[in-house]
Amino acid sequence: MGENLVPDTSVELAGLLLRNPVMPSSGTFGYGLEYKDLYELDTLGAVVTKSVTREPRYGNPLPRIAECDSGMMNSIGLQNPGIDHALEIDFPALRQVYDGPIIANISGFSVGEFAELAARFEKVNYVSALEVNISCPNVHEGGATFGQDPVLAKEITQAVKEVSTKPVFMKLTPNVTDITEIALACEAGGADGISMINNFKAMRIDVRTRKTITAEKYAGLSGPAIRPIAQRMVNEVYHAVRIPIIGIGGIRTADDVLEMVMAGATAIQMGSANLRDPWACKKVIKALPHRMHELGISDLDEIRGVV
Repeated sequence: MGENLVPDTSVELAGLLLRNPVMPSSGTFGYGLEYKDLYELDTLGAVVTKSVTREPRYGNPLPRIAECDSGMMNSIGLQNPGIDHALEIDFPALRQVYDGPIIANISGFSVGEFAELAARFEKVNYVSALEVNISCPNVHEGGATFGQDPVLAKEITQAVKEVSTKPVFMKLTPNVTDITEIALACEAGGADGISMINNFKAMRIDVRTRKTITAEKYAGLSGPAIRPIAQRMVNEVYHAVRIPIIGIGGIRTADDVLEMVMAGATAIQMGSANLRDPWACKKVIKALPHRMHELGISDLDEIRGVV
């Protein structure tokens, strides 16, 4: 690579053109408006919104966030104002301050709900793609999660694709025996890509009260502690499917981004890092081309899935 050649950080993700691979993960960036006064949102490769459900949700009881040595735990419970408010207020407001791709995260509690949400988003042109969260409880199947059952994962994927022409990324839970089985089921159902991973099921206990620190007994672990496991799972899925992967899990630095791409990710999401430092995404985006230059990397395609 020439001395003065600036590395190309742009990526193509299931037809979406991103100026860089960095985007905030769902639930850590609101609908983007909370960050608009901190830095130019167009710096981001894309914006992934908090989960949208059919009805408004308050979420789980407090407390629902706990610190850990190498990350954090949360049990928010999909708090959001519901799809009517999101489509009428939140998404149009985001489009007013952001010109890049908007990826709407949707969560349902039945196959029909996922399809209904996707159909509603199909009618608006300011949403570029859907991220389908199949890590939420399936209340119609004994409390199991959709993302742990390949049959249901494929069924939801098919239902969403039947009503949506937008790229569909299925967001997978890591709390499974074989994540490639779920990824292959989503691919067979027509998914355009995979987002992975969501949080690990975890628990912390207050030794003084002898009760869990979060009101819900179990919560989701995120942060640097999970990154090596996330990268292993991304690598496994990369070698199993032919659709692009958005890598998620403990990313905080430019080197973390490059590691995830080397594991097989096309783009990445930063989650808990945004809660620790609101400028986290901006800092990583700024550092990425400099680090690529230092390592002799001209573009991200040349290192994707090298292991």
